[in-house]
Amino acid sequence: MKVAIYSQFYSGKSFKAFEDLIDVLRKHEVKIDIESVFYDYVSDDIKAFDLVDVFSELNDSYDLLISIGGDGTILRAITFVGHLNIPIVGINTGRLGFLATIQTDDIHNAIKHILNGNYKTSERTLLSVETQPENDALKTTNFALNEIAVSRKNTTSMITVETHLNDEYLTSYWADGLIVATPTGSTGYSLSCGGPVITPDANSLVLTPIAPHNLNARPLVIPDNTIISLKVDGREDQHLMSLDSRIVTLSNATLITITKSAFKIKMVELLDESFLDTLRRKMLWGEDKRN
Repeated sequence: MKVAIYSQFYSGKSFKAFEDLIDVLRKHEVKIDIESVFYDYVSDDIKAFDLVDVFSELNDSYDLLISIGGDGTILRAITFVGHLNIPIVGINTGRLGFLATIQTDDIHNAIKHILNGNYKTSERTLLSVETQPENDALKTTNFALNEIAVSRKNTTSMITVETHLNDEYLTSYWADGLIVATPTGSTGYSLSCGGPVITPDANSLVLTPIAPHNLNARPLVIPDNTIISLKVDGREDQHLMSLDSRIVTLSNATLITITKSAFKIKMVELLDESFLDTLRRKMLWGEDKRN
């Protein structure tokens, strides 16, 4: 078996989790490739181990990618996986962890089950974006797992986001911005802006305005085969567009087209895990004894 390891953090809880992970993988004689930037922070002792190497990009020879960090680390990890269909395992050293569900005190047991094939996968919808005119930063990585959002830049004034669905005019949001979120992203930025939680297997997307001044503007759930067209106007000539944690600057003359991506990401789950169980624990549902 060949496994890729990715992390953005180089000390403390994440590095202890990394050492525990290396220990269990070596016991199972797994071929280990470590992402090149993270590899620079790895001790020489680990680099000297048999079956340990480095990668800067992935191919279809990998069986798993293991991400160490929080959900944000997984959002970065998918830029390596792309359309390759490599299942992603998330070890949670962050905070909430809706995607990174393996806890640090369960690494040995969880990874052992996964290496033995005792797991299931949850397929997650992604979003793709195209712009007219084209933006160079989007030519290689134009997809997002959580959300694509437009927001104001260099101003405290609101922007207007003219929105069409399947070429039919919906509305012009007068707000700080607009989020287009997948079911996976519904528990992220969209949720903090008042959007609904959507289960991962739902064939839906949600449009969530950011601090709208239109008091009747509310989150809207739409089919995931909808073609979403956005155009921004405001006092400044430019605005921001974010794809998960990656940000590009666009001219207000840019036409933004968002669609469901042609490929999906596979998230690894242990057999005794479920989204509803994770949701209940992370959202503290049931803490109120009336529930």
